[in-house]
Amino acid sequence: MSFSPKFAILGSGSIGTYIGAHLVKAGYPVVFVGRERLKQEIQLFGLGISDYTGSSFTLAPNQVRYVTDIKEAKDSNIFLITVKSKDTIELGKSIRSLFSLEELSKIIVVSFQNGVRNSQELASVLPELGDRNIPGMVPFNVVAKGKGKFHRGTSGELVLQSNEFGDRINSYLKGSGLPSMVHKNMEGVLWGKLLFNLNNSLNALVGIPLREELSQRGFRKILSDMISEGIEILKLSGIKPARAGKMIPWLAPIILKLPDFLFFTVASSMVKIDPEARSSMWEDLHHGRKTEISYLNGEILKLADQIGHKAPINRKIVSLVQEAENGSGTVKYSAESLSKELGMI
Repeated sequence: MSFSPKFAILGSGSIGTYIGAHLVKAGYPVVFVGRERLKQEIQLFGLGISDYTGSSFTLAPNQVRYVTDIKEAKDSNIFLITVKSKDTIELGKSIRSLFSLEELSKIIVVSFQNGVRNSQELASVLPELGDRNIPGMVPFNVVAKGKGKFHRGTSGELVLQSNEFGDRINSYLKGSGLPSMVHKNMEGVLWGKLLFNLNNSLNALVGIPLREELSQRGFRKILSDMISEGIEILKLSGIKPARAGKMIPWLAPIILKLPDFLFFTVASSMVKIDPEARSSMWEDLHHGRKTEISYLNGEILKLADQIGHKAPINRKIVSLVQEAENGSGTVKYSAESLSKELGMI
């Protein structure tokens, strides 16, 4: 398969725009497909990209091709999907409508989404892709700051399924200055990431930046119990989470319960978090959007229901987030008040 890479970012919000901006800066053709609101913002301000290390760059409005109709991405051959998980199947159908069967044999699709089932859902509507349907994982957080500015607040490497096509995309990403790697066991990686992503819901409920949240041992104890419950349910379900990079899922509950001085020492060697970082679920609640709770903590509940496990902590967390989505719950819990809600004290 020989072609000149032409990227389409489908669902260009915080993550997609951050990744796509690096590809543009590296000289690749990129079309961003997303919302009209962000299109207008970028047409006015361009893009300002920054990260927790202090690195930054800008792209002028005329350097960014941002559209709202997927039909304008038909000239692309690599599709990076960053839409919400609930939109995966519909997006797959939209990709299918763009191409003939022969054309489908020449494109690569990468899922850079939260959750564990997106690649499988894409395969259900795009079975012809085969190994060109690449599961991916995004470990870091990106916050939209307005006026075209996007800030990456945490460390970590993008991960892609290791095969002929995943390896090729990985080389493009790394060559664009993005931290990226490949892994042979993406199913395990995605479940491992989901365990860490359980913190998305906690961060959304407490309504403070990630570093401030994790600096409080009370919140860390809650997260430790959420992850421990998840690990137990995965084990009973015969699922083995895998590590990718420095984040080790099965050690997380132990590390989180360490006294502050020990936790800061150990955690700082595993992940970097700046004061601005927040979870994507917090951002969704803040902007009145539906969250991905059913694709994160909700996946733990699906497994729990299959094996007859009550999963009381994650079940209550899901309920509280759903209340917040409906406007009837709070997003400013203290560690003590949330621990009481969860029956931990």
